[in-house]
Amino acid sequence: MEHELHYIGIDTAKEKLDVDVLRPDGRHRTKKFANTTKGHDELVSWLKGHKIDHAHIYIEATGTYMEPVAECLYDAGYIVSVINPALGKAFAQSEGLRNKTDTVDARMLAEFCRQKRPAAWEAPHPLERALRALVVRHQALTDMHTQELNRTETAREVQRPSIDAHLLWLEAELKRLEKQIKDLTDDDPDMKHRRKLLESIPGIGEKTSAVLLAYIGLKDRFAHARQFAAFAGLTPRRYESGSSVRGASRMSKAGHVSLRRALYMPAMVATSKTEWGRAFRDRLAACSGQVILATVLQ
Repeated sequence: MEHELHYIGIDTAKEKLDVDVLRPDGRHRTKKFANTTKGHDELVSWLKGHKIDHAHIYIEATGTYMEPVAECLYDAGYIVSVINPALGKAFAQSEGLRNKTDTVDARMLAEFCRQKRPAAWEAPHPLERALRALVVRHQALTDMHTQELNRTETAREVQRPSIDAHLLWLEAELKRLEKQIKDLTDDDPDMKHRRKLLESIPGIGEKTSAVLLAYIGLKDRFAHARQFAAFAGLTPRRYESGSSVRGASRMSKAGHVSLRRALYMPAMVATSKTEWGRAFRDRLAACSGQVILATVLQ
């Protein structure tokens, strides 16, 4: 029986993982693990210790909370599916599940995996993982730098030396990270080529190209531009109910916020500084500003 396929649901949170294993005989086994590197290794050891070598694991897409454990399980040889949380919510409603706890969510995910057999997810290349980690760190320090700059406006004199020292450190660290990101992309010929192609687009510089490469990667995983736009949450969404339409279409925002953030200024540049961008913007003048920017990015 250990060679039969097990279906596993994992509810991910910042600090812990709730794991539900649906066995081939229909029984469930549950366990909690810390959402840390050590916890991920313990999860794999626990699965192997129970002779669960063949499993389809379902994890909801919750950004930074799920990526490390999904990559760990993928590297361990398991089939992993990463799906939009809205699908899991709709499935729970269709099953009439009323209680919502992490344990119940994990069991629901395991059952969803058994019934729906979602498509397998492919983990990013190790180079992409490293680049994404550096990009995320750069964004975090950039936000911190902005916060410290804002504090200077209301800081007392006694606080200024500390703020100034922190700003100097942040600026030096941001430059170091930018060099590390550039060196990383320069060391791989394919990634370097893709970076140069991206930076040939008006408005896209080194920082934006790094974010795009970190999330798009080295593989052609998008068949067309609209797929990427949906991945970034840039596709317009129309809100209707019965015969009523609630306002104009708006950006869905059901995707990676880091991509939308990185692409905002390039879209602004394209719609104001380039001839084709201005012409395109004028054709879309009847749409909302968000939809104009989203459409330009597609």
